[in-house]
Amino acid sequence: MLLAVEEAAHAGGVASGWFLENAWLIPVIPAIAFFVIIFFGKRLPRGGSEVGIASMTASLVIAAGAAFEWIGAVSDQTDEAVIRQVVWWQSGGIEFGIGQQIDGLSVMILLLVTFISTLVQIYSTEYVKGDRRYTHFFAALTLFSAGMLAMVIAPNMVQLILGWEIMGLCSFMLIGHWWEERANSEAALKAFWTVRVGDVGLLVGTAMLLGIFGTLDIQGINELAAAGEFESKSLLMWAAVALFIACIGKSGQFPLHTWLPDAMAGPTPVSSLLHSSTMVVAGVFLVARIYPVFHVGLEINAVGQSFNLVAVIGAVTLVVAAALAFVQDDIKKVLAYSTVSQLGYMMLGLGVGAWTGAVFHIVTHAFFKCCLFLIAGSISHTASHHSFDMKKDMGGLWRKMPVSFWSWIVATAALAGVPLFSGFFSKDEIIDSAKHYEYTTLWILSVVGAGMTAAYMVRATYLTWFGEPRGAAAHFMGVDHGAGHDEHSAHADDAEHAEAHLPDATDGAAIHTGHGDDHGHDDHADEHHVVHGKPLPFAPHDSPWKITVPIMILAILAVGSGYLNAPAFNIHWFENQTESSIGLPIDHGDEGGEESPGDHDEEAADITEFASAGFPMASAEGDEALHYEASGKFKVPEPPTFMWSAAIWPGLTLVALGAGLSLMLSLAVFGRRRNLFSPLVGLTQRSKPIGAFHAFLVNKLYLDHLYEKVIVRGIAHPISNAAYWINQHVIDGVVNGAGRSGKRTGDWVYRNIDQRVVDGAVNASGMAASEGGHALQPVQSGKVNQYGALLFGAAAVGAIVLILTNV
Repeated sequence: MLLAVEEAAHAGGVASGWFLENAWLIPVIPAIAFFVIIFFGKRLPRGGSEVGIASMTASLVIAAGAAFEWIGAVSDQTDEAVIRQVVWWQSGGIEFGIGQQIDGLSVMILLLVTFISTLVQIYSTEYVKGDRRYTHFFAALTLFSAGMLAMVIAPNMVQLILGWEIMGLCSFMLIGHWWEERANSEAALKAFWTVRVGDVGLLVGTAMLLGIFGTLDIQGINELAAAGEFESKSLLMWAAVALFIACIGKSGQFPLHTWLPDAMAGPTPVSSLLHSSTMVVAGVFLVARIYPVFHVGLEINAVGQSFNLVAVIGAVTLVVAAALAFVQDDIKKVLAYSTVSQLGYMMLGLGVGAWTGAVFHIVTHAFFKCCLFLIAGSISHTASHHSFDMKKDMGGLWRKMPVSFWSWIVATAALAGVPLFSGFFSKDEIIDSAKHYEYTTLWILSVVGAGMTAAYMVRATYLTWFGEPRGAAAHFMGVDHGAGHDEHSAHADDAEHAEAHLPDATDGAAIHTGHGDDHGHDDHADEHHVVHGKPLPFAPHDSPWKITVPIMILAILAVGSGYLNAPAFNIHWFENQTESSIGLPIDHGDEGGEESPGDHDEEAADITEFASAGFPMASAEGDEALHYEASGKFKVPEPPTFMWSAAIWPGLTLVALGAGLSLMLSLAVFGRRRNLFSPLVGLTQRSKPIGAFHAFLVNKLYLDHLYEKVIVRGIAHPISNAAYWINQHVIDGVVNGAGRSGKRTGDWVYRNIDQRVVDGAVNASGMAASEGGHALQPVQSGKVNQYGALLFGAAAVGAIVLILTNV
């Protein structure tokens, strides 16, 4: 029952300040902006985009203020979470609140999401200018960010689910933004239903947490899990498994990753936001937010453990996705599979106990992946006639688009883990932790994945920026105007797409008509009428400044963000800001770097009391350098000490090897330049096993076939056939039977009631009147003597009657 609103707020710690106390405004402002855009956006001068940008900027300012105050709290060692809740419903003694839980993790993610969202909204004003659903696009984009922000500050599981589902709804609307094309609408439905499959796990897991701990407050759950205050270890394990199924669906982990590449059907700004700081990182955030549940429930870092569910799924995902990225011709799909692979790294990090490395990889990945997606959009917007096909419509662009090109190189270096770029610092910590904590098999997969990352990005870089310009790029470069234009004009779905993106009638400027992706794109017939924004003066042929400035900012951060936590230079700033959010004490262990197998034997002896509870955990020792120390008997290990020797071999060596081999192979296959790999050209056609493996990758491991043609067909078709049979034989039978019964009843009523009774009575009365008239007709003779006789007779009869009655 809904009760009167009651405030049950409290400040959980001494960290305070206006921004920290009022961080709940961060998601509320864009949520309000959504309604303003929906109801009034089309009447505003810029179609509502100004409201979206203003709301995200305001949220960014508050998030920055909260981050500033939090940094001060950490310096003062008062960095306890600031929790405020308003109880809006209670049932059976359980209160359901809505509010905020602000700590190091939430502050960093809030700042990240608001910053990325603001840049993406600015970028979008140029990219989707003129789209006929321009206003709706910004409304959905703003609500999308609001959903992620609401989830990040959630103090309880109910609010977390609310934000989680808002993102699911918005992703459906944004992926299917150009729903007139069947591929886009199918991709939106696929994303929606695939994620919903995982969401069942979220609901089940949340219900199990309520049963185990008797509360849905996140801080309470973490404290009780860390303290071991629960009755059933098995129940906690299954709760963690159920919750992780939701994370698999949301964060595109194997085997529910198939929706993520198809989500590229949405506009590129949506892809960049979805893949960088919202939606797909929600699953990783959930694991990090209630990490004690997973760490204790799945016995992460337990002595002798080499595998656990989170780490195995993450490792398999990063390798499988990297392999699939090799065979993509669509630049956005390369980046999409790259996102899946990097999300695998994050899950692997959480699964091996590298909480800081995994969360830090969310931050660094957001910058360089968003940058790469926006560059892909820049190319399609300016140089490839809105095509994303690297083989058909790109190549040789690096001279004419210097801002986009050099930003791409920087972001690619960060993604590949090149030293001194941000991805190196975050990814290396995950890989090193996998080795340090003796997840040997998973560590091998992680270093192989690092080499594969460098290889597929070199291939994408070569196809996009180097070699001979092809198709639309040749037209843009002026190399082969006729061929490029003709080829591009031959795109089958141009006309359809153009119709789907008619210019906004309220926009007086001539504008390009639509955006899309490999599923079909722009109307080239209108290309010459397109009015793009003004480019930067030093890059006159590159994209307009509204596109290139956000790209440059992100490229700078793709380098600079790594130095927030660079163990190679003894920088642990990010770790210090977020360590209080882990929810578990930190086992500082030995400080000597590499850990020998014997160390674990010694640790095992120290944790006897924990082993008696059925949870053999790592040992604990103090570390004065890190001031925060959570309570509880379960602990997470301290990040290993960085050593260049461990980073260089085999990690960086495989990265260099992968990049070099990929470059040589690209030159041989795509550049037609003879080298050691020239004999390999055409190998997939000459060798059946290799050709079959290539087809296996091109068909995405046939998972879509499995899901759509086996599972969906096996389940949906029998259900639909049964429903059709019931419709034809049961429902239609009842309806037809009722109709036939009604007809027979009507016939009987017609024959017996209407014809015989009603009509009979009417006809009989008519006939009686007629016969009576005929009988009385002789009386009307006109003879006075007859009338007199009748009158006299009647009077006589009357007199007799009176006499008789009087008697």
